[in-house]
Amino acid sequence: MSKPRAVVCAYSSVGTAALEGLLEAGVEVVALYTYAQGADERWFTPPAVVASAQGIPVHMAPSFNDDEIHAAIAALRPDFLFSFYFREMIQARFLEIPRLGAYNLHGSLLPKYRGRAPINWVLVKGETETGVTLHAMTPKPDDGHIIAQARLPIAWDETALSLTDKAAAAGRDLVRAAIPGLVDGTAPRTDQKSLGPSTYFGGRKPADSQLDFTMSVAEAFNQIRAVADPWPNAFLETPQGSVKVAWALPSAEPCPPGRFRATGEGVLLGFADGALRLNTLKWQGLRVERPSEHADILRSLGLPDATR
Repeated sequence: MSKPRAVVCAYSSVGTAALEGLLEAGVEVVALYTYAQGADERWFTPPAVVASAQGIPVHMAPSFNDDEIHAAIAALRPDFLFSFYFREMIQARFLEIPRLGAYNLHGSLLPKYRGRAPINWVLVKGETETGVTLHAMTPKPDDGHIIAQARLPIAWDETALSLTDKAAAAGRDLVRAAIPGLVDGTAPRTDQKSLGPSTYFGGRKPADSQLDFTMSVAEAFNQIRAVADPWPNAFLETPQGSVKVAWALPSAEPCPPGRFRATGEGVLLGFADGALRLNTLKWQGLRVERPSEHADILRSLGLPDATR
């Protein structure tokens, strides 16, 4: 029996892992459509590296939905089309090409957290569980029957990076396990409507990561861990300038909102119901971890010292 043939559209570490799952399942990937890796994305191995090592043709896709790409994929006559953390909405006409269907891997437990950046958003919202979902694609974003899901617990100090690593590992296993059922037609299909109402979140903008002293400590901490390194980080903005808060942890010690206080164990920054103890700031392009420098930076931004 010949191997099923697939065209894959993929990016990110999750995309790389899912591509590996396909290959482990014995799928013949006849083309990969992906993106050039950005200078700030060197923390993961992109799908193009895995594909090139396997002799799979790699195509950069700045405008995937062009007529030329549609014609090229149709000429390949694939059994499957897969989208793994691809950045573009794939047009309906592409979904009609593969004989055995088009499927997407999404980083949440659909129908919750449809849309962009689900891993970041579940952290911002303080969720304690998320997951990955393989589903049939329709012209609507993150729509279509669910084929398989894997649930992932979220630790209290989980970051976007650690949760992405979990999602990548789960996605590899989910894709690999689903292939036999997709090939022989026995894969289960669950209507998302039967699982309750959907929620949707758009792509994150820089302003979404701004800290506000009216936030609770939990809200501020969730904001920080949702965009901790290698993401661009949460930040404080004052009339005197801004500083990135790369990492901080909740503290039992008090500090008034909008003020800072130096202690023997570091600098506290006050929010509505308590304080965070600063670990790492990024200031004028430098990574700053010394508490004495933290106090100097906050003072230069015009924040009052709670000890004075």
